Amino acid sequence: MTKQLKRVSIVVLLMFLALFTSSSIIQVFQADNLSADGTNSRTLYDSFSTQRGSILVDGQEIAKSVPFDDNFSYLRVYEEGKLYAPVTGYFTLNQGNTGIEGALNDYLSGTANEQFFDQLNSIFTGQDPKGASIETTIDPDVQKAAYDALGDYTGAVVAYDPKTGRILAMVSKASFDPNKLAVHKGSDIVAEYTRLSEAKSKPLVNRAIGGDLYHPGSVFKLVVAASALENGYTAESEFPNPTTLTLPQSTTTIRNAGGSNCGGGSEASIATALRLSCNIPFAQLGVELGHDAIDATANEFGFGQTLEIPQSVTPSIYPEVESDAQQMLSSFGQYDDRVTPLQIAMVSGAIANGGVLMQPTLVDSIIAPNLDVIQEFEPTEFSSPMSAETAAAMTQMMVDGVANGAASNATISGVDVAGKTGTAQNGVDDPYTLWFTGFAPAEDPEVAIAVVIENGGGSGQDTFGNTVAAPIAKKVLEAVLDK
Repeated sequence: MTKQLKRVSIVVLLMFLALFTSSSIIQVFQADNLSADGTNSRTLYDSFSTQRGSILVDGQEIAKSVPFDDNFSYLRVYEEGKLYAPVTGYFTLNQGNTGIEGALNDYLSGTANEQFFDQLNSIFTGQDPKGASIETTIDPDVQKAAYDALGDYTGAVVAYDPKTGRILAMVSKASFDPNKLAVHKGSDIVAEYTRLSEAKSKPLVNRAIGGDLYHPGSVFKLVVAASALENGYTAESEFPNPTTLTLPQSTTTIRNAGGSNCGGGSEASIATALRLSCNIPFAQLGVELGHDAIDATANEFGFGQTLEIPQSVTPSIYPEVESDAQQMLSSFGQYDDRVTPLQIAMVSGAIANGGVLMQPTLVDSIIAPNLDVIQEFEPTEFSSPMSAETAAAMTQMMVDGVANGAASNATISGVDVAGKTGTAQNGVDDPYTLWFTGFAPAEDPEVAIAVVIENGGGSGQDTFGNTVAAPIAKKVLEAVLDK
């Protein structure tokens, strides 16, 4: 009998230890994961009963929680919702959270580890708990200029300070009104979410940092040119200059945008090819330079890298190739090259900043309800894709591209603008994707920018990046320079 009691006691003790261990793991080690789980209904409903922190632009609330007379106590309200939707994202009862709302939900809801004592204090004082506020890096004038300049085009604009990484504008169109997803009636939220999800214009996609990504076309030539200069070439290195080039082991021919050779001579330099945006010299350069060298440079610029701003950014792609033909196409931004506008802005930003690429961010600070600063932004170096000498040479080539080259529509009187256009092919009969990227002033840059326009801006294959994207970029650059 005593032996049996011992066995039962041991089993009970082991069960107690198992229960104690599992509950400790859940309470201590898995608490953050459980709070962040979108299926955790208790956390979700609690967040609607707490005064959620505001999202701020230049000190003004663009997202705030206001008292509301129903079971949830507070309603999320977005000022100028469509203008800032790519920044704020949305906060919903049953369709999750996106943007800053999702990425910094623990701070906004007051549940971050750094806010533990604030939570404790609210219990003892009887005060209603409040979340922290997020001060963004967005400049309201630059954001509005980018939004207005895009007009009815489908596409995106990213502008940021190349010296600090602070994102000044992030616009994606088509956009949406997050207020319609913040209501408290579940069926209305589902109906609106379904409508937006099924819309042909894909308004819920933040094209600036995600989605299906874009062929970069000729803006990728900046990566190839930088890689070449880092690997022993100079801006004056020359290549044969025919009007057409047949791809190796293929009957397919490639041409320059204008159908002629590049600049009129028997040979064309890297500088001339970049200024006039010629495909054939870059195809030859890409094969001669080799995939590994370009891949290493692309990686330093951020291709394939994990990046959070704090939203997660879809990594851009410089693909593996299986032939010289694929390498040639990839070297002027075709084949399977795919990018986000933010990635292309980062390429220009590194050139603008003397070869040093700063980590992009949307957040200046996180501020507790008592106005103490929980976190404050510090400029952080992401990488150094090139030397200062290479950056200076690239800058001059890009200035020439605006002054008397293929990016002329970005010209600003009295200012040296560095720029590069792109007109990317998407299929035999598909509309082009139109690009501009660059920075200004060239000698002391205040802003780097990328603009992308889908569907050929409504003109199919009858237009170019310089026609549509460059004038949009010019307006945004002017908004920064006029401040």
